[in-house]
Amino acid sequence: MRKILLHTALVAAFAGSAIAVAGPTVNGQQISDVRIDAVAKMMEAQGQNVTPQARDQIKDQLITAEVLRQEAVKKGLDKSAEFAAELANMQAMALANRLIKDFEKANPVSDADLKAEYDKLVASVPETKQYHARHILVKTEAEAKAVIDALKKGKSFDKLAKEKSMDPGSKANGGDLGWQEAGTFVAPFSEAMSKLAKGEVTASPVKTEYGWHVIKLDDMRTQRNVPSLDDIRPQLTQRVMGARIEKYVADLKAKAQVQQ
Repeated sequence: MRKILLHTALVAAFAGSAIAVAGPTVNGQQISDVRIDAVAKMMEAQGQNVTPQARDQIKDQLITAEVLRQEAVKKGLDKSAEFAAELANMQAMALANRLIKDFEKANPVSDADLKAEYDKLVASVPETKQYHARHILVKTEAEAKAVIDALKKGKSFDKLAKEKSMDPGSKANGGDLGWQEAGTFVAPFSEAMSKLAKGEVTASPVKTEYGWHVIKLDDMRTQRNVPSLDDIRPQLTQRVMGARIEKYVADLKAKAQVQQ
C-alpha cells in the first residue's frame, strides 16, 4: 500500500498541477489540494476506500515525493533524456485514460443495450435437457418388483417412497429428485430415466451401485442455464463498454498516420 501510494505521489509530484489550491508547502513549493484529490481519485478507481486517515497518508506521501523531486532537480536528473521519455509516457497514459473516461461518459450503456447483449448471450448458450424424476431405492430386486406391483395396483408413488425408500435425501419428499440433467446420475439410472415418457414408471427394477431403483419421470424440459440479467448486469455493462472502447480505439488508430 505504501509503495503504491509513493509511486502515485511521485507521478503527481513530477506531473504537477495547473491549478493552485491551498495545501502544504515544501521549501516554498505548494502541494495543492487538487493534486491530493487526483491521487485519491486514482485510489478510488482501483477500489480502495479513501478515509480521512488515508487522505492524510496521501498528503504525507506527496510531501515526501516533493522533497525527492526537489533533490532530483538539484542533481539535474530532470534534464536527462530518460526522464523526459518517462514523463512523456506518463503524460500520454494519463491523457489516454482521461480520453477513455470522457468517451464512457459520452456513451453510457442503456438498459436497451444491456438487454440486447443479454439476448445474444442467451442465444449463444446451448439448450440442455432436464428431467424431474422420483425414485424408490431398495436393497433387493425382489423388493423393487414388489414396489412396481404395488404401483400397478394403484398405490401412491409418494407414499411408497416414504415407506420403502432407503435414500435419505429424497425419501421424505416422496422420492423427488428435483430438476436434474441426465448426467447428474450414474449411467444405469440416467439411461433408464431418459427412456421414460412423462408420468411413466420403469417397468422393471434398475440396478446401480447403490441398490435397486424404481424410477418415475414426472416431467422434462429444455432450457439454457444462464443467470438472470440483473445477476450479471455489471459484467454485461463492462462487456458492452469494453467492445465500444475497443472499436473507438481501433477507429482512431485506423485514421492516424503511423510510420514504423
